[in-house]
Amino acid sequence: MRLSVYLVSAFLLIISAFIIFRFFVRRDYKRKGHLTFFSTSLEWLIFFSYGWFTYFDLQGNWQPSYVSPVIRIAAWICLVVGMAFLIIGMAKLGFRRSNGLEVNVLKQTGLYRLSRNPQILACSLAVVGYALFWPTWHTLGWIVIFMIIVHLMVLTEEENLRKAFGDEYLKYCQRVPRYIGIPRKRE
Repeated sequence: MRLSVYLVSAFLLIISAFIIFRFFVRRDYKRKGHLTFFSTSLEWLIFFSYGWFTYFDLQGNWQPSYVSPVIRIAAWICLVVGMAFLIIGMAKLGFRRSNGLEVNVLKQTGLYRLSRNPQILACSLAVVGYALFWPTWHTLGWIVIFMIIVHLMVLTEEENLRKAFGDEYLKYCQRVPRYIGIPRKRE
């Protein structure tokens, strides 16, 4: 993909994510306290668009022969471990809660003791694994674009969680890092 097409596509993807998360998703959270099927579908559309964005960038170059065997092994480990933790995390939290369709419990146990967004970390690990197969400046851009998109999603979710759980959520935020960090002990 030519650089200008890449940059325009990346910009449009980020702007679309901003509009979806900060307007449509946010509106549902404010009005209903959870997402509607429509907003959830828009969220999924953003992530599928992100996946297609990476696919089109490869332009048929699916054989990364220039990647060393060590990097390939690391890529597979990141991809498999990330996807496994993502699936396990979604299963433990439940499909409806993982997709914002239900906001009735503030999960603070298991991996949620270490990170407020363990599913995001798991998916990020898978994205890094995917990018390691094609180590270029474009794939570094894939990672940055993913980080921007998920951060927009997380900010929108956090607004709703503050509203839904009040002080309990604020105390949780003080104890547990948003993404990565050292959790503080309960007082």
